Amino acid sequence: MADDYDEFSLLPENAEEWGLPSTFPPVRRQVHHLSADQDLSYIRWGTDEPEVVFLHGGGQNAHTWDTVVLALGRPAVAIDLPGHGHSSRRPDRNYGPWLNAEAVASLLAAAAPSAAVVVGMSLGGATLIRLAATEPALCQRAVIVDVTPQVNDPSRSMTTLERGSVALIGGPPTYPTFVAMADATIALSPNRPASAVRRGVRHNACQQDDGSWTWRYDLFGPRRDSSTDWSDFTSLWEDVSAITVPAMLVRGGSSKFVLDEDETEMRRRLPGLRVEVVEGAGHAVQSDRPLDLVALIEDFAFR
Repeated sequence: MADDYDEFSLLPENAEEWGLPSTFPPVRRQVHHLSADQDLSYIRWGTDEPEVVFLHGGGQNAHTWDTVVLALGRPAVAIDLPGHGHSSRRPDRNYGPWLNAEAVASLLAAAAPSAAVVVGMSLGGATLIRLAATEPALCQRAVIVDVTPQVNDPSRSMTTLERGSVALIGGPPTYPTFVAMADATIALSPNRPASAVRRGVRHNACQQDDGSWTWRYDLFGPRRDSSTDWSDFTSLWEDVSAITVPAMLVRGGSSKFVLDEDETEMRRRLPGLRVEVVEGAGHAVQSDRPLDLVALIEDFAFR
């Protein structure tokens, strides 16, 4: 598959779009070896010890945080979760928060052991719940973006528009052209400029030998008969109860992924929880209202 673009050459577009400085800290892609055949790829921002760690949602990759990191201006690590971006795919195709948290903990111990805060959105947020409950030494503070353990409740239905670009995770795995792929995503991303969506698609896509385009993430196709159904996150409610580090839940004001009753249960199990709602944002708060999210992270973790 072709991959002939400079992934960091698009950063000036991020900065210009949001009125941010056009000079950037050193940024590079690095790899953490989990085992002989499993690697986690991540983006390292700055040369100092990372202060912030970012975990993306299902079907995304580390670049979803580019604007947030640029605006925050702190040394950071943005991780490609297993089966996403440039990270290895698992033979069992189990990309649930439990195994994700184990992989992330291994990387954090080596690359960001004293980060002040971990920020996780959607699948990354569910992974963060598990990480905060089981590895508090590696997660001093937790910012959980628009997710609770009830997120995949099968009794809840959402329209394609309400699901936004998340709907693409279960959509066509290939597209005849990059334009077709980008147009499909733009149509489901009403809160973002088309240029920003197109840039995100480029980070999340690669061209196959036959000229068609496919997503980088490994969420299509059958799983092994013996593989665990990792899409049910409800057992993570016990992990919520076990969290001892300061935590903040950030909801997208237009998102249907977290309901009021979910917030109530989060507060019940985690009495010290701080909850913030970002108006004008859908599920992907980091993409729809990145500067608002930066202000919340700064206030929560560094003041």
